[in-house]
Amino acid sequence: MVKPIYYLFRLGGLVIPKVPPRLGYTACRLLAGLFYYFNSTGRVNIERNLRYILGDQTSRREVTRRSRATFDNILYNYFDLFRLPYLDDEAVRRLVSLEGWSHVEAALAERHGLVMVSTHLGNIEMILHAMLLRGVSITIPVERLAPPELFDYVSALRMSKGLKLVPIDGPLVALMRTLKQGGIVGLAGDRDITQTGQVVSFFGRPAHLPDGHVRLALKTKAPVVVGFSRRNPDHTHSARFLPPFHLPSEGDEVERLQVGMNFIVREMEQAIRQDPEQWTVMVSIWADQV
Repeated sequence: MVKPIYYLFRLGGLVIPKVPPRLGYTACRLLAGLFYYFNSTGRVNIERNLRYILGDQTSRREVTRRSRATFDNILYNYFDLFRLPYLDDEAVRRLVSLEGWSHVEAALAERHGLVMVSTHLGNIEMILHAMLLRGVSITIPVERLAPPELFDYVSALRMSKGLKLVPIDGPLVALMRTLKQGGIVGLAGDRDITQTGQVVSFFGRPAHLPDGHVRLALKTKAPVVVGFSRRNPDHTHSARFLPPFHLPSEGDEVERLQVGMNFIVREMEQAIRQDPEQWTVMVSIWADQV
């Protein structure tokens, strides 16, 4: 059965591209207020996450303010997603700036492909499409949505500029092929969707995080580049890429895996602390929240 949310998304895909951005972002803030009020589960999860990020000393008022702002950012991202197929290349270049792109080029020059790790921070879709305009190939494993019609529709929006998506619960041969051909495999380091990762310290508390990105780099000898996205106040977007990280060649697999996880987790913490209201994870990832 096709659920109403699918028809809501299809309606959005028809209407939103015709809405002027200033009006659209204003409407997003209004709708986000309703979303915040009625989605109690998401609100509670976001507030708990923010409490862990900001620390116990942060006032209830500040946590509430940032939680409300997180819902704004979620709606902003959907608004941008619906507009993306209709943005020409020049518009994407105007809206997105990439800092540290030379680090990506240096990693790709090693000819082992590149494992890129990021978080659900800012609007990663805009960043990915700006990267595609630089002539790279990018493949990303994604979570399936229900109903299947919704998954297919959202995937079509995301792939409109050349991004390649593969279901995370299916064969991941495409990821190996992308690396072998010198492309980029993009993976999120902040959600263990398949529950095959490990419990690590994240903001000082045990959290369930994926480790597939490090395992893939170990297996293929591909360098790792960590990058983060940020939405600016004027709704342009910035990305910052760190220098290539190479996993140690000595030690057993567990030790090498831990080195990679420690590096990625610490960088994620630093980036999320800078813009916690732009971290759009609406589920519990900490072990003591489950």
